[in-house]
Amino acid sequence: MTLVDTHGGTHHGYHLPAEGASDEALALFSFPGLAEYEKYRGLFGRHPDFIEADRIRDESGCVLRYERTFMRPLDPDD
Repeated sequence: MTLVDTHGGTHHGYHLPAEGASDEALALFSFPGLAEYEKYRGLFGRHPDFIEADRIRDESGCVLRYERTFMRPLDPDD
């Protein structure tokens, strides 16, 4: 969460199922725009904090797979 917040985004938290399948969770975060998100993504594998985050994820085995989905807020006036 800190990486997103420190590098231009807003982390909205991790969300786990309240019932049903328990092998999926969502990490929701937003950036002002795609360019800021791409800058953030470009730090993986290069910036020490991002390398450490990858190491923790890989060693813990907490992520089996991931999907990225780009969403936009629903504006009732649109």
